[in-house]
Amino acid sequence: MPIEIAGSPRAMHATRKFLSFVLAFLCLGPLLATASMGQAEAAMIFVTNEKDDTVSVVDSQSLKLVNTIQVGHRPRGIIITPDKKDIIVCLGDDAQLAVIDAQSMKVKRLLDSGPDPELLNISPDGKTLYIANEDDSLVTVMDYKTGQVTQEIPIGVEPEGMGVSPDGSIVVATSESTSMAHFIDTKTYKVIANILVDSRPRYADFTHDGAYVWVTSEVGGTVSVIDAKTHKIVKVIDFEIPGVRPELIGPVGINFTTDGKRAFICLGKANRLAVVDTSTYKVIDYVLVGQRPWHAALSPDGTKLYSANGLTNDITVVDVASLRAEKSVPVGRLPWGLVVRP
Repeated sequence: MPIEIAGSPRAMHATRKFLSFVLAFLCLGPLLATASMGQAEAAMIFVTNEKDDTVSVVDSQSLKLVNTIQVGHRPRGIIITPDKKDIIVCLGDDAQLAVIDAQSMKVKRLLDSGPDPELLNISPDGKTLYIANEDDSLVTVMDYKTGQVTQEIPIGVEPEGMGVSPDGSIVVATSESTSMAHFIDTKTYKVIANILVDSRPRYADFTHDGAYVWVTSEVGGTVSVIDAKTHKIVKVIDFEIPGVRPELIGPVGINFTTDGKRAFICLGKANRLAVVDTSTYKVIDYVLVGQRPWHAALSPDGTKLYSANGLTNDITVVDVASLRAEKSVPVGRLPWGLVVRP
Protein backbone atom coordinates (compact mmCIF):
# COMPACT_ATOMS: atom_id res chain seq x y z
CA MET A 1 0.00 0.00 0.00
CA PRO A 2 1.34 3.49 -0.81
CA ILE A 3 2.80 5.52 2.04
CA GLU A 4 1.38 9.03 2.40
CA ILE A 5 3.76 11.62 3.82
CA ALA A 6 2.25 14.71 5.39
CA GLY A 7 3.95 18.01 6.21
CA SER A 8 5.89 20.74 4.43
CA PRO A 9 7.59 20.01 1.07
CA ARG A 10 11.03 20.19 2.73
CA ALA A 11 9.96 17.74 5.45
CA MET A 12 8.40 15.46 2.88
CA HIS A 13 11.62 15.45 0.82
CA ALA A 14 13.75 14.65 3.85
CA THR A 15 11.42 11.85 4.85
CA ARG A 16 11.48 10.35 1.35
CA LYS A 17 15.33 10.36 1.39
CA PHE A 18 15.31 8.63 4.76
CA LEU A 19 12.86 5.97 3.58
CA SER A 20 14.94 5.42 0.41
CA PHE A 21 18.04 4.88 2.56
CA VAL A 22 16.19 2.38 4.76
CA LEU A 23 14.88 0.46 1.74
CA ALA A 24 18.33 0.37 0.14
CA PHE A 25 19.86 -0.92 3.36
CA LEU A 26 17.20 -3.63 3.67
CA CYS A 27 17.88 -4.75 0.09
CA LEU A 28 21.67 -4.65 0.31
CA GLY A 29 22.00 -5.98 3.85
CA PRO A 30 21.53 -9.68 2.97
CA LEU A 31 23.91 -9.31 0.02
CA LEU A 32 26.58 -7.74 2.21
CA ALA A 33 26.12 -10.43 4.83
CA THR A 34 26.43 -13.14 2.18
CA ALA A 35 29.61 -11.57 0.80
CA SER A 36 31.07 -11.38 4.28
CA MET A 37 30.21 -15.01 4.99
CA GLY A 38 31.73 -16.08 1.68
CA GLN A 39 35.07 -14.42 2.33
CA ALA A 40 37.72 -17.10 2.75
CA GLU A 41 39.62 -17.32 5.99
CA ALA A 42 43.22 -16.22 5.67
CA ALA A 43 45.63 -19.00 4.85
CA MET A 44 49.20 -19.16 6.08
CA ILE A 45 52.14 -19.68 3.71
CA PHE A 46 55.10 -21.54 5.26
CA VAL A 47 58.41 -20.99 3.42
CA THR A 48 61.71 -22.75 4.15
CA ASN A 49 64.76 -20.45 4.07
CA GLU A 50 67.80 -22.62 3.41
CA LYS A 51 70.43 -20.04 4.37
CA ASP A 52 68.70 -18.58 7.43
CA ASP A 53 67.75 -21.93 9.03
CA THR A 54 64.20 -20.63 9.39
CA VAL A 55 60.65 -20.98 8.14
CA SER A 56 58.87 -17.73 7.26
CA VAL A 57 55.10 -17.53 7.74
CA VAL A 58 53.17 -15.13 5.50
CA ASP A 59 49.49 -14.25 5.84
CA SER A 60 47.89 -14.85 2.42
CA GLN A 61 45.39 -11.98 2.76
CA SER A 62 47.58 -9.20 4.08
CA LEU A 63 50.73 -10.67 2.44
CA LYS A 64 52.64 -9.67 5.56
CA LEU A 65 55.30 -11.70 7.33
CA VAL A 66 53.66 -12.79 10.59
CA ASN A 67 56.23 -15.18 12.04
CA THR A 68 59.77 -16.52 11.64
CA ILE A 69 60.38 -19.99 13.07
CA GLN A 70 63.86 -21.24 13.92
CA VAL A 71 63.94 -24.87 12.83
CA GLY A 72 67.49 -26.17 12.42
CA HIS A 73 70.20 -26.27 9.80
CA ARG A 74 69.52 -26.04 6.06
CA PRO A 75 65.74 -26.46 5.83
CA ARG A 76 64.60 -27.46 2.35
CA GLY A 77 61.75 -29.88 1.61
CA ILE A 78 58.46 -29.09 3.33
CA ILE A 79 55.03 -30.76 3.40
CA ILE A 80 51.76 -30.41 5.28
CA THR A 81 50.02 -33.45 6.77
CA PRO A 82 46.67 -34.49 5.26
CA ASP A 83 44.81 -33.25 8.36
CA LYS A 84 46.53 -29.84 7.98
CA LYS A 85 47.71 -29.93 11.61
CA ASP A 86 51.47 -30.34 11.13
CA ILE A 87 54.13 -28.87 8.88
CA ILE A 88 57.14 -31.18 8.35
CA VAL A 89 60.50 -29.77 7.27
CA CYS A 90 63.66 -31.54 6.07
CA LEU A 91 66.76 -30.30 7.94
CA GLY A 92 69.52 -31.32 5.56
CA ASP A 93 72.52 -30.61 7.77
CA ASP A 94 70.93 -32.04 10.94
CA ALA A 95 69.77 -35.39 9.50
CA GLN A 96 66.40 -34.62 11.06
CA LEU A 97 62.84 -33.56 10.35
CA ALA A 98 61.30 -30.65 12.24
CA VAL A 99 57.59 -31.00 12.95
CA ILE A 100 55.84 -27.64 13.36
CA ASP A 101 52.41 -27.32 14.94
CA ALA A 102 50.55 -25.39 12.23
CA GLN A 103 48.33 -23.59 14.73
CA SER A 104 50.87 -22.47 17.33
CA MET A 105 53.72 -22.23 14.78
CA LYS A 106 56.09 -23.93 17.24
CA VAL A 107 58.46 -26.84 16.61
CA LYS A 108 56.97 -29.69 18.63
CA ARG A 109 59.02 -32.72 17.49
CA LEU A 110 62.35 -33.58 15.89
CA LEU A 111 62.57 -36.89 14.02
CA ASP A 112 65.77 -38.66 12.96
CA SER A 113 65.47 -38.93 9.19
CA GLY A 114 68.75 -40.40 8.04
CA PRO A 115 71.54 -38.33 6.43
CA ASP A 116 70.86 -35.26 4.29
CA PRO A 117 67.08 -35.35 3.82
CA GLU A 118 66.12 -33.17 0.87
CA LEU A 119 62.49 -33.85 -0.06
CA LEU A 120 59.81 -35.93 1.59
CA ASN A 121 56.20 -36.94 1.18
CA ILE A 122 53.45 -38.56 3.23
CA SER A 123 50.88 -41.26 2.58
CA PRO A 124 47.30 -40.07 2.01
CA ASP A 125 46.24 -41.50 5.39
CA GLY A 126 48.97 -39.49 7.15
CA LYS A 127 50.60 -42.56 8.71
CA THR A 128 53.79 -43.03 6.69
CA LEU A 129 56.60 -40.69 5.67
CA TYR A 130 58.85 -41.25 2.65
CA ILE A 131 62.17 -39.37 2.84
CA ALA A 132 64.88 -38.92 0.21
CA ASN A 133 68.29 -39.36 1.83
CA GLU A 134 70.61 -37.80 -0.72
CA ASP A 135 73.95 -38.90 0.72
CA ASP A 136 72.99 -42.55 1.27
CA SER A 137 71.05 -43.27 -1.95
CA LEU A 138 68.11 -44.42 0.14
CA VAL A 139 64.41 -43.82 0.56
CA THR A 140 63.69 -43.93 4.28
CA VAL A 141 60.22 -45.10 5.32
CA MET A 142 59.06 -43.83 8.70
CA ASP A 143 56.02 -44.42 10.89
CA TYR A 144 54.90 -40.84 11.46
CA LYS A 145 53.19 -41.45 14.80
CA THR A 146 56.16 -43.18 16.45
CA GLY A 147 59.00 -41.66 14.42
CA GLN A 148 60.46 -45.13 13.93
CA VAL A 149 62.19 -46.03 10.66
CA THR A 150 60.49 -49.13 9.25
CA GLN A 151 62.31 -49.55 5.92
CA GLU A 152 65.32 -48.29 4.00
CA ILE A 153 65.01 -48.78 0.25
CA PRO A 154 68.17 -48.54 -1.89
CA ILE A 155 67.70 -46.62 -5.15
CA GLY A 156 69.92 -44.59 -7.48
CA VAL A 157 72.52 -41.97 -6.54
CA GLU A 158 71.39 -38.69 -4.96
CA PRO A 159 67.65 -39.25 -4.48
CA GLU A 160 65.53 -36.12 -4.31
CA GLY A 161 61.99 -36.17 -5.71
CA MET A 162 59.33 -38.11 -3.82
CA GLY A 163 55.86 -38.51 -5.33
CA VAL A 164 53.04 -40.53 -3.75
CA SER A 165 50.10 -41.84 -5.77
CA PRO A 166 46.62 -40.62 -4.75
CA ASP A 167 45.72 -44.09 -3.42
CA GLY A 168 49.06 -44.43 -1.60
CA SER A 169 50.03 -47.66 -3.38
CA ILE A 170 53.06 -46.34 -5.27
CA VAL A 171 55.93 -44.00 -4.42
CA VAL A 172 58.09 -42.53 -7.17
CA ALA A 173 61.58 -41.39 -6.16
CA THR A 174 64.00 -39.62 -8.48
CA SER A 175 67.77 -40.01 -8.36
CA GLU A 176 69.69 -37.02 -9.68
CA SER A 177 73.00 -38.63 -10.62
CA THR A 178 71.44 -41.82 -11.99
CA SER A 179 68.84 -39.86 -14.02
CA MET A 180 66.06 -42.25 -13.10
CA ALA A 181 62.55 -42.35 -11.69
CA HIS A 182 62.12 -45.36 -9.41
CA PHE A 183 58.63 -46.84 -8.87
CA ILE A 184 58.26 -48.41 -5.42
CA ASP A 185 55.37 -50.66 -4.27
CA THR A 186 54.35 -49.46 -0.80
CA LYS A 187 53.10 -52.91 0.27
CA THR A 188 56.29 -54.79 -0.49
CA TYR A 189 58.73 -51.83 -0.53
CA LYS A 190 60.24 -53.30 -3.68
CA VAL A 191 61.38 -51.23 -6.64
CA ILE A 192 59.12 -52.39 -9.48
CA ALA A 193 60.44 -50.14 -12.27
CA ASN A 194 63.42 -47.93 -13.05
CA ILE A 195 62.69 -45.37 -15.76
CA LEU A 196 65.52 -43.46 -17.44
CA VAL A 197 64.68 -39.77 -17.83
CA ASP A 198 66.68 -36.68 -18.75
CA SER A 199 69.64 -35.46 -16.73
CA ARG A 200 69.27 -34.54 -13.06
CA PRO A 201 65.63 -35.33 -12.24
CA ARG A 202 64.52 -33.20 -9.31
CA TYR A 203 60.81 -33.70 -8.68
CA ALA A 204 58.02 -36.22 -9.28
CA ASP A 205 54.28 -35.69 -8.96
CA PHE A 206 51.21 -37.73 -9.85
CA THR A 207 48.30 -36.24 -11.75
CA HIS A 208 45.12 -35.95 -9.67
CA ASP A 209 43.69 -39.17 -11.15
CA GLY A 210 46.92 -41.08 -10.54
CA ALA A 211 47.22 -42.03 -14.22
CA TYR A 212 50.51 -40.26 -14.93
CA VAL A 213 53.68 -39.20 -13.17
CA TRP A 214 55.41 -35.99 -14.23
CA VAL A 215 59.17 -35.87 -13.60
CA THR A 216 61.23 -32.70 -14.00
CA SER A 217 64.84 -32.87 -15.19
CA GLU A 218 66.76 -29.75 -14.23
CA VAL A 219 69.88 -30.17 -16.41
CA GLY A 220 68.04 -31.89 -19.25
CA GLY A 221 65.57 -29.00 -19.30
CA THR A 222 62.53 -31.23 -19.79
CA VAL A 223 59.54 -32.83 -18.10
CA SER A 224 58.92 -36.55 -18.70
CA VAL A 225 55.30 -37.73 -18.49
CA ILE A 226 55.20 -41.40 -17.46
CA ASP A 227 52.20 -43.75 -17.63
CA ALA A 228 51.79 -44.93 -14.02
CA LYS A 229 50.65 -48.44 -15.05
CA THR A 230 52.84 -49.28 -18.02
CA HIS A 231 55.84 -47.23 -16.82
CA LYS A 232 56.32 -45.94 -20.35
CA ILE A 233 57.22 -42.33 -21.13
CA VAL A 234 54.32 -40.94 -23.15
CA LYS A 235 55.62 -37.40 -23.63
CA VAL A 236 58.72 -35.31 -23.09
CA ILE A 237 57.89 -31.62 -22.68
CA ASP A 238 60.48 -29.08 -23.84
CA PHE A 239 60.65 -25.37 -23.09
CA GLU A 240 61.80 -22.47 -25.26
CA ILE A 241 61.85 -18.89 -23.99
CA PRO A 242 62.86 -16.08 -26.37
CA GLY A 243 65.98 -14.34 -25.09
CA VAL A 244 66.74 -17.01 -22.46
CA ARG A 245 69.64 -19.42 -22.99
CA PRO A 246 68.52 -23.07 -22.95
CA GLU A 247 70.99 -23.99 -20.18
CA LEU A 248 69.20 -21.58 -17.83
CA ILE A 249 65.87 -23.40 -18.21
CA GLY A 250 65.96 -25.85 -15.30
CA PRO A 251 62.58 -27.42 -14.44
CA VAL A 252 62.17 -28.28 -10.76
CA GLY A 253 58.84 -27.99 -8.90
CA ILE A 254 55.43 -28.95 -10.33
CA ASN A 255 51.95 -27.81 -9.30
CA PHE A 256 48.74 -29.00 -10.94
CA THR A 257 45.77 -26.66 -10.81
CA THR A 258 42.74 -27.71 -8.76
CA ASP A 259 40.87 -28.88 -11.87
CA GLY A 260 43.97 -30.67 -13.17
CA LYS A 261 43.81 -28.93 -16.54
CA ARG A 262 47.08 -27.04 -16.20
CA ALA A 263 50.48 -27.54 -14.65
CA PHE A 264 52.82 -24.85 -13.40
CA ILE A 265 56.51 -25.79 -13.74
CA CYS A 266 59.17 -23.81 -11.83
CA LEU A 267 62.02 -23.15 -14.28
CA GLY A 268 64.82 -22.18 -11.89
CA LYS A 269 67.38 -19.78 -13.34
CA ALA A 270 65.04 -18.87 -16.20
CA ASN A 271 63.13 -16.87 -13.54
CA ARG A 272 59.79 -18.07 -14.86
CA LEU A 273 56.95 -20.49 -14.36
CA ALA A 274 55.87 -22.46 -17.42
CA VAL A 275 52.13 -23.03 -17.76
CA VAL A 276 51.35 -26.34 -19.51
CA ASP A 277 48.04 -27.70 -20.80
CA THR A 278 47.86 -31.20 -19.30
CA SER A 279 45.74 -32.61 -22.13
CA THR A 280 47.90 -31.43 -25.06
CA TYR A 281 51.23 -31.03 -23.21
CA LYS A 282 51.63 -27.66 -24.91
CA VAL A 283 53.15 -24.68 -23.12
CA ILE A 284 50.44 -22.01 -22.83
CA ASP A 285 52.51 -19.22 -21.34
CA TYR A 286 55.51 -18.26 -19.22
CA VAL A 287 55.04 -16.16 -16.09
CA LEU A 288 57.97 -13.98 -15.04
CA VAL A 289 58.51 -14.17 -11.26
CA GLY A 290 61.54 -13.65 -8.99
CA GLN A 291 64.99 -15.11 -9.55
CA ARG A 292 65.38 -18.90 -9.42
CA PRO A 293 61.90 -20.15 -8.54
CA TRP A 294 62.47 -23.62 -7.10
CA HIS A 295 59.10 -24.74 -5.78
CA ALA A 296 55.58 -23.33 -5.58
CA ALA A 297 52.24 -24.00 -3.86
CA LEU A 298 48.59 -23.25 -4.59
CA SER A 299 46.20 -21.39 -2.31
CA PRO A 300 43.47 -23.60 -0.78
CA ASP A 301 40.87 -22.31 -3.26
CA GLY A 302 43.25 -22.74 -6.20
CA THR A 303 43.08 -19.12 -7.33
CA LYS A 304 46.63 -18.09 -6.42
CA LEU A 305 50.04 -19.68 -6.82
CA TYR A 306 53.02 -18.75 -4.64
CA SER A 307 56.55 -19.36 -5.93
CA ALA A 308 59.66 -19.43 -3.71
CA ASN A 309 62.41 -17.42 -5.43
CA GLY A 310 65.80 -18.40 -4.04
CA LEU A 311 67.98 -15.60 -5.39
CA THR A 312 65.64 -12.66 -4.72
CA ASN A 313 64.69 -13.88 -1.23
CA ASP A 314 60.98 -13.51 -1.82
CA ILE A 315 57.80 -15.24 -2.93
CA THR A 316 55.77 -14.15 -5.94
CA VAL A 317 51.96 -14.20 -5.90
CA VAL A 318 50.55 -15.33 -9.26
CA ASP A 319 46.87 -15.09 -10.22
CA VAL A 320 45.97 -18.49 -11.69
CA ALA A 321 43.13 -17.25 -13.91
CA SER A 322 44.95 -14.34 -15.55
CA LEU A 323 48.46 -15.86 -15.32
CA ARG A 324 49.75 -12.54 -13.99
CA ALA A 325 52.35 -12.02 -11.25
CA GLU A 326 50.68 -9.68 -8.78
CA LYS A 327 53.08 -9.07 -5.92
CA SER A 328 56.43 -10.04 -4.42
CA VAL A 329 56.72 -10.62 -0.68
CA PRO A 330 60.14 -10.64 1.07
CA VAL A 331 60.94 -13.69 3.22
CA GLY A 332 64.25 -15.12 4.47
CA ARG A 333 67.48 -15.87 2.64
CA LEU A 334 67.46 -18.55 -0.05
CA PRO A 335 63.80 -19.61 0.09
CA TRP A 336 63.51 -23.19 -1.18
CA GLY A 337 60.09 -24.77 -0.62
CA LEU A 338 56.66 -23.80 0.65
CA VAL A 339 53.25 -25.10 1.66
CA VAL A 340 49.96 -23.36 2.37
CA ARG A 341 47.76 -24.09 5.39
CA PRO A 342 44.05 -23.17 5.17
